[in-house]
Amino acid sequence: MAEILRGKPVLEYMRPQLQKDVCELKSNGITPVLAIVRVGDRGDDMAYEHSVVSHCDTIGVGIKKYTYSEDVKQDELIAGIRTINNDGSVHGTLIFRPLPPQFDDNAVCGILAPQKDVDGITKSSLAGVFTDSTVGYAPCTAQACMEILDYYGIDPRGKNVTIIGRSLVVGKPLSMMLLKRHATVTICHTKTKDISSLCREAEIVIVAAGHANIADKNYFSPGQVVIDVGINVGADGKLCGDVNFRDAENIVSRITPVPGGVGTVTTAVLIKHVVEAAKQASINKIQGKF
Repeated sequence: MAEILRGKPVLEYMRPQLQKDVCELKSNGITPVLAIVRVGDRGDDMAYEHSVVSHCDTIGVGIKKYTYSEDVKQDELIAGIRTINNDGSVHGTLIFRPLPPQFDDNAVCGILAPQKDVDGITKSSLAGVFTDSTVGYAPCTAQACMEILDYYGIDPRGKNVTIIGRSLVVGKPLSMMLLKRHATVTICHTKTKDISSLCREAEIVIVAAGHANIADKNYFSPGQVVIDVGINVGADGKLCGDVNFRDAENIVSRITPVPGGVGTVTTAVLIKHVVEAAKQASINKIQGKF
């Protein structure tokens, strides 16, 4: 049976340092603050918002909520984001996506100031990931995968890593982060031939396909590490990942569960980015940059 790489120990490992950093910032008169922007009342958004608020309260990060009705006009939403950009008390911003279909996602995300983009949704932040610069922050889910690997002592250096999924949220930025750590990365997608064979040959498999249980026993080999990024509702109404967990746990060496894996760490990474943004804002203020 595989070792289960749970997210909770990673979160508990990160929490004391975050609390210490927040205390130091507060002693200097700065309270890190996250702005949450939500359009409508989708159940998954509401659940994640509740989790984020709870963790922020535990660590000492403040929250400002910007909630809009489903029929809000794009100009009004953009005006709200501009207000956040100009609010010196706000250090990071979480915009729930996907936005309703009437919105131009690129236009909305493009308004957000890169220094407050703690979830890596702006082109500037993504450019920072791809060019290894310090502009903005990496997408939290991609960074959460790296935090899990690091916590459990899984060094990607020199290893063959196969990623299923090429989104800007996980697949593409994560491939860059792994390349920076000297892994050899293969990205698979819907047009890739014989994905299962490519996965079996890898030492680390990261599945972010967005389809429940798509990776079954044919995708895995003994000794592998499997990171399951997917969050889906299965036929039984329960949460499940993109990996068929029952198949994989009898083959691979180590695997993240769903729920209780990557998602748990994603929230911690979001808060970590807010704290880092508050630190940078403090430095910029001292240096007179803003």
